Amino acid sequence: MIKLNIHEAKTHLSRHLEQLQKGETILLCKRNEPIAEIRPLPGKALRNRPLGLAKDQLTIPDEFFDPLPKEVIEAFYQTSS
Repeated sequence: MIKLNIHEAKTHLSRHLEQLQKGETILLCKRNEPIAEIRPLPGKALRNRPLGLAKDQLTIPDEFFDPLPKEVIEAFYQTSS
């Protein structure tokens, strides 16, 4: 973990970006007191997820496709006063 005070982060953040991309975490401090963490975002998936992973693990009842009750539909169109 890299510990940086605000002034140092503003001045030298670009120097630490490579370490951040490799998975390092930056602990941002104000007067040596931690106030935030800067962590790398997860990388993009290398391949698409295959379809059908949950096949045969759930069923959707026929009622799922029934129209919604009138009061539920009206609730979507109500405006708050």
